[in-house]
Amino acid sequence: MPTIGWFEILIVVSIAIVVLGPKDFPIMLKKVGSWIGSTKRYINNIQNEVSNLEIDDEKINKEIKKEIKKDD
Repeated sequence: MPTIGWFEILIVVSIAIVVLGPKDFPIMLKKVGSWIGSTKRYINNIQNEVSNLEIDDEKINKEIKKEIKKDD
């Protein structure tokens, strides 16, 4: 996977300033930052739900094993 260095970031920022203009560039940075933050929160919520499902699954398996042992 290719890596992005400081020079490439500088080129992208320069092009963005030229295309958007220096007036709208900070507004766009705020929007992109909020999108990234929303995406990170969404991914963290999904990861937490999956780990909670795994914990619940382990508890259910233990309860089922206890019930099976009681029936024997």
